[in-house]
Amino acid sequence: MPEKCPVCGFRYEIELGFYWGAMYMSYGLSVVIVFLVGITLYFLANDPPTWVYLTTVATVVILFTPLLFRYARVMMLYFFGSVSFDPKYKQS
Repeated sequence: MPEKCPVCGFRYEIELGFYWGAMYMSYGLSVVIVFLVGITLYFLANDPPTWVYLTTVATVVILFTPLLFRYARVMMLYFFGSVSFDPKYKQS
């Protein structure tokens, strides 16, 4: 992740350790994925054995980890960094 926005020059890390809170958001997103995959397996696979749940959930969470990491940081910026996106803004 770059230190500053190439368009507006906004510094992404507002303070030291700012993104530590993103770990909690990433954990929350992972829990949602675990529940969604578990419920989907329960209904579509007719309650398979436990090893199927564990393997499928672990695989899906590992595959989505890069996205979870990125979106947790974005959520941290939007919720606590007072950042708003303006697509019309251009650096002059």
